[in-house]
Amino acid sequence: MDYTTNQAVTMTTNATEFNKTYVKLDTWDIVTVVLYFVFVIAVGLYAMCRSNRGTVTGYFLAGRSMLWMMVGASLFVSNIGSEHFIGLAGSGAAVGLGVAAWEINALMILQLLGFFFVPVYIAGGVVTMPEYLSKRFGGRRLRVMIAVLSLLLYIFTKVSVNLYSGGLFIQQSLGWNIYLSMIGLIFITAILTVTGGLAAVIYTDTLQAVLMIGGATTLTILSFIQVGGYEGMKEEYMDAIPQSTIDGKTKGCGVPYNDSFVMLREPSDENMPWIGFLIGQTPASIWYWCTDQVIVQRALAAKSLSHAQGATLLAGFIKILPMFIMVMPGMISRILYTDEVACVDPDICYEVCQSTTGCSNIAFPRLVLGVMPTGARGLMMSVMIAALMSDLDSIFNSASTIFTIDIWKRVIRTKAGTREMMIVGRVWVLVMVGLSIAWIPLMLELQGGQLFLSIQEISGYLSPPIAAVFLTAVLWTRCNEQGAFWGLLTGIAVGLIRMFIVFAYQSDAGSCLTIDKRPEWYQILIGRLHFMYFAFILFAITIIVAVIVSLLTEKPTKQQISRITWWTKNWKELRDDLLEDETEMMNLSEKNEKSKLDEGIEEENEGKVSIWRKGYEWFCGYSDTTTTEHQTYEEKKQSIARITSIEQDPKAVILLRSLLIVILSIGIFIYVYFST
Repeated sequence: MDYTTNQAVTMTTNATEFNKTYVKLDTWDIVTVVLYFVFVIAVGLYAMCRSNRGTVTGYFLAGRSMLWMMVGASLFVSNIGSEHFIGLAGSGAAVGLGVAAWEINALMILQLLGFFFVPVYIAGGVVTMPEYLSKRFGGRRLRVMIAVLSLLLYIFTKVSVNLYSGGLFIQQSLGWNIYLSMIGLIFITAILTVTGGLAAVIYTDTLQAVLMIGGATTLTILSFIQVGGYEGMKEEYMDAIPQSTIDGKTKGCGVPYNDSFVMLREPSDENMPWIGFLIGQTPASIWYWCTDQVIVQRALAAKSLSHAQGATLLAGFIKILPMFIMVMPGMISRILYTDEVACVDPDICYEVCQSTTGCSNIAFPRLVLGVMPTGARGLMMSVMIAALMSDLDSIFNSASTIFTIDIWKRVIRTKAGTREMMIVGRVWVLVMVGLSIAWIPLMLELQGGQLFLSIQEISGYLSPPIAAVFLTAVLWTRCNEQGAFWGLLTGIAVGLIRMFIVFAYQSDAGSCLTIDKRPEWYQILIGRLHFMYFAFILFAITIIVAVIVSLLTEKPTKQQISRITWWTKNWKELRDDLLEDETEMMNLSEKNEKSKLDEGIEEENEGKVSIWRKGYEWFCGYSDTTTTEHQTYEEKKQSIARITSIEQDPKAVILLRSLLIVILSIGIFIYVYFST
């Protein structure tokens, strides 16, 4: 490789001069951002007025009334947060095209959700994922364990990452303090989430999907023009070497990988080993796309199974785009702003992005500020904030669902009323945000500061056992509660041990500039075993323990497998617990559960409600008509039969399965084309 090749755009390596010439948003950009927020909040308020937010099903599952287009858009946007713009583009700048493999993997795993898991969830009348395990196995410990693990994963891999990436973009754009930026974003997102419920989230997600795709596509086109198209990018990327490396200050660092344009790489590759990815990353992807509350909750909001499957197909087609509108722009950003995006000198990196491990995470915002014209920069900032808000509001809503229904209602306050559950769900959002912010500094030490790979590594320590338990529960009717519990406990324990060891020795990890000081035993047991291979080991251990323990203990009862596994989903008789759950969640009277907020209010003691009180009730979605309405036994039974039906029109089945073949073929083609 020629280390003396001129850069596409010459930028100074002097950090002080760099800061003087840094492009920031101007007045018209700010106006665009403000108008965007006004419009999105108006859409959210519209959704608040239309949706039934006074019941648990209305607030958390949008009344199970959403069409496939809206659910598909929400599936995509709920996944594509600002950490994807920041993380995918950053990893693309740092290691090349390989990171796009996660998006193509998601394209196919999404169909596993729609055509394999969702039919089981719908037939079983499931609202939350911990609830599924409770219905499938009975008992409470599995439900609580999954709920706690899900909330920990949200904090470690979702909320903290989104807050950091969104704050980083605003910091780069406006020069604000990064923590002040995060607090502002939390405030706006929380307003939409805690008031409107899932219906408002899906309405705003649909709008934001259009903005995200349109804005990112425009940036991609402008970026490719800058470098002379795809072929020009391939040539110039391999020459995008920071000046400090060329001058010999950091010799050997910052040089692009020879296989930067290969997606799935050699089995021993440190970034994307193809065997490790296929066998190790797939279980982690199954956890996220098929058993994670954030994603599954959207699919369950669809009005029917056909609409849910149409939604996963639509989301799968859209998932083709991130490779072109996020990963490749990140690679172009390295070409245009090599000394900043690809910096390796710790002093320069710290001045550029306040990190000594590298600044690849600024690739996307740097490209936006450098390529987009005035006004359009503000639109792209809106797109980034839209991504952040869409991901966060999805996480907030789903996390409050899990905490409220699976922990508060089942463990802490079994007699909690509807009003109390609504309040608890909102308060939990604030607690989770505080914990997430505290986690950010440690998270950034993983994977050399590459945000996206840091997420995948942490997920690889915790999520494979969860995926293993769900797959075993759905596929093997002989699996019982003891097997699932001890399998999950064993897998999580092994994963946590490795995670704690990695964190303990993270400060001793070497880089291209420093010597690795970690002990020899660490190198043998941990360092040489890629986290993807370790994820597969966790997955296998969990299944083996679950099978052995299940075979040594009693078989599950007929009630435990009724309509809740792949083989029993078509059983005609409704589960005994469905009517009980629906009655409890949808028709619990507020008259028997007075909130503490009602105490001491003079107007209510006199039988009157003030206008301020009425406004508060409307804003939070409380409604006497929705919480005290009663149905007859037969009406409840018919309602449950309708929402748990998985019957489909034969013509719709043919169309959906044809599209399934098309989308899977596209995914396989992309893997093969970009890996050879």
